[in-house]
Amino acid sequence: MSKVVNLNRFRKQKSRDDKRREGDANAAQHGLTKAQKALAKARTDKERRDHEGHERE
Repeated sequence: MSKVVNLNRFRKQKSRDDKRREGDANAAQHGLTKAQKALAKARTDKERRDHEGHERE
């Protein structure tokens, strides 16, 4: 005999998996990697420090 499966649970899990897969595809297509985000943050921080360093007293 086959194993008893709760169809509601199966349907919900399948829906979650589909949404996660779609989200991962969108993130890969449109998002930035962690390294790219860190590099952008470091650059903006340096630009801000350099700009503040040129202020007149």
